[in-house]
Amino acid sequence: MIPIISTEGINRQFQSGRETVYALRDINISINSGTLTVLKGRSGSGKTTLLNLLGALDKPSTGKIYLDGRDIACINETSRDELRRQQMGFVFQAVALISLMSAYENVEFGLRVAGYSTKARKERAEECLSFVGLQKRMHHRPHELSGGEQQRVAIARAIAHKPRIIFADEPTAELDTHMGLQVMKVFRDLVEKEGLTIVMTSHDPNIMELADRVIALQDGQVVVEHS
Repeated sequence: MIPIISTEGINRQFQSGRETVYALRDINISINSGTLTVLKGRSGSGKTTLLNLLGALDKPSTGKIYLDGRDIACINETSRDELRRQQMGFVFQAVALISLMSAYENVEFGLRVAGYSTKARKERAEECLSFVGLQKRMHHRPHELSGGEQQRVAIARAIAHKPRIIFADEPTAELDTHMGLQVMKVFRDLVEKEGLTIVMTSHDPNIMELADRVIALQDGQVVVEHS
């Protein structure tokens, strides 16, 4: 297996008055391409901070983050924006769909921003919504969809521009067990059928069983890894 992303001595610290607070300490991990990795830990463990660093949404205080051998911790903001836009997709706990747009329009809008042609937008939006099992619900607005369906729209939107890696922060936290497992099935299909790499945070034991690898964090440090 070839690592798609890895870290070397990552630290992330913040100033709280005169005190220095360490959110992450000396993180050294590597994530293989085409796998589903779960970062687990209690609130305050550092898992979301680590996810944001891997997704180039934040920069480490010290250390290096390699994506395909390129240190993305030291690139400028313009390059980081381009990297996220072209190679990464994001799914968050709050789905943040545009309420006045249908599922199809939510996915198509992102492709419009990315510069896809009208024909390409239509084909890709329908393809992604079909992949997540919403081909018959694509013209419904968010309030007409269940929580699990809304999260699947968010996943379709995240994969529409064909990223190589998806970052998901607690994507099933607001869902019941059944809907959460539906979302996880979509993630597993993306890994196994599309070859995507997915890194997500969760504290749900049911989710851990579906991961290729689990990295546990506590007080900003990696305490155990399971594969």
